[in-house]
This record gives sequence, structure tokens and C-alpha cells, in this order.
Amino acid sequence: MQDVTIHITDREGMKHTVLAPTDMAMNLMEVVRSYELAPEGTIGVCGGMAMCASCQCYVNSEHELNAMDYEEDAMLAEAFNVKTNSRLSCQIPISEALNQLEVELAPEV
Repeated sequence: MQDVTIHITDREGMKHTVLAPTDMAMNLMEVVRSYELAPEGTIGVCGGMAMCASCQCYVNSEHELNAMDYEEDAMLAEAFNVKTNSRLSCQIPISEALNQLEVELAPEV
């Protein structure tokens, strides 16, 4: 499988179904940016280094994701609007395991 289907709810509540390539070493934040699902300059401000939480999302499906590392956990501890299902989308690599993933972009702060 080269592309996976991901369901993304943007910050206005609009649902989008997008295709994400598994063979380009992309992360979920880059997919959101490539489909322009958030205004320019409001997501991935740090460039995907887990240093700003602007790409926080809520994982609304039961997918098995990669483990959260220390940097991501520390950044979420300082972020606003954090929920138990919060993740930084820049820290979620696109893989076949994410097919049919459902996420919602956290509000911009």
C-alpha cells in the first residue's frame, strides 16, 4: 500500500478525507499542511521539531500509534486544550498502520 486514507476534522469542524503517501517519510502535520487544512503559519510553526504544539491534534480512532517520546510529552504538558487523546501531529509518521485514522485539529491558541 502506498497511500493511506486519513480523516481529518479541521479547526472549523469541516471533515476532510485525504490520501497520505506511506513512501515519502512524511508525518501527519506535513499532510495537513500539504492539503492546506489549516491557515499558513498556524500549524507546524517549529517545523516539526516538537517545540511549539501548534500541530496538536486529537486522535479519535483506536489506531496503534508510535509511542510518545519525552519531547512530545513535555511539550503537551505545557500546551493548551490538551486532552487524553492529544498528540503532536508532527510526531506521527505516516505508515500503513494509519489507514482510516481519524483526527481532529486542536484549536489554535
